[in-house]
Amino acid sequence: MNRKLGKAGEILASRYLKKNRFTILARNYSTPIGEIDIIAEDGKVLVFVEVKTRRSDAYGLPEEAINSKKIRKLTRLAQLYIKNKGLYDKEARFDVVSILMPRRFGRKTVRLTKNAFYAEE
Repeated sequence: MNRKLGKAGEILASRYLKKNRFTILARNYSTPIGEIDIIAEDGKVLVFVEVKTRRSDAYGLPEEAINSKKIRKLTRLAQLYIKNKGLYDKEARFDVVSILMPRRFGRKTVRLTKNAFYAEE
């Protein structure tokens, strides 16, 4: 996927989450094992957000690109964030922001799926 498209999707996702009363804590939280696109709070809940952006749904919906390997990696990254910040007592969940951003004059579609998946070991 094009880095520029991914970055544009993350900016759009951040705006969408803010508009829906999420507090953005971090964007592109990077560790030696990978990166979490967005870390936010929805009320008192810590939310790890995976952003998936595509030009079209010709090869499936953007969120369908999240497989069990990706879920395991995001789980490890979330655990690392919780450990590093000492947030053991926080309720947490994984959300996905799915974005279709057609070329030219197509209308952008942003969809938030709360509790999109559960932590895997």
